[in-house]
Amino acid sequence: MRFVPTPIAGVVRVEADPHADDRGLFARLHCPEEFAAAGLDFVPVQTSVSRNPTAGTLRGLHYQAAPHAETKLVRVTQGRVFDVAVDLRRDSPTYRGWTGVELSADNLAALFIPEGVAHGFLTLEPDTDVLYQIAPAYRPGHEAGVRWDDPAFGVAWPMRPQLISPRDAGYPDYDAED
Repeated sequence: MRFVPTPIAGVVRVEADPHADDRGLFARLHCPEEFAAAGLDFVPVQTSVSRNPTAGTLRGLHYQAAPHAETKLVRVTQGRVFDVAVDLRRDSPTYRGWTGVELSADNLAALFIPEGVAHGFLTLEPDTDVLYQIAPAYRPGHEAGVRWDDPAFGVAWPMRPQLISPRDAGYPDYDAED
């Protein structure tokens, strides 16, 4: 695996190193020892999937509030997404910054998203499945989010969403004092 820093502190693109032959390919996608050697203390305890039949589906920007903040490793197992991380950590040098990467079943890349960073994605093709590895386990009642098009962050999405939940579309403008 290769661990490629992004412009957001602590957000890392994790690239697989597949071994291919006539049968296809094999790639290690998570190894606690390799993550630890890269300075990422991450041992997932929960795995979830998001199935998205429609291209242009936007999910996010979500996070879990303290004291149940989550770290995530996000990858696409079918299809393609524009995956976004927004830094909400007030003490971070990249506070309010964002990064976006294309994740696909073909490129086998993942995005490592630490606590305090909101996450969302926009599907770039129909029938896209997104796999989440999460630590610690999800705790209901601590869900939070920021609006996908909030000018406080200025995320440059590759296209306008075609499908978005009322909750995700209705988050108020970000207020750092909240």
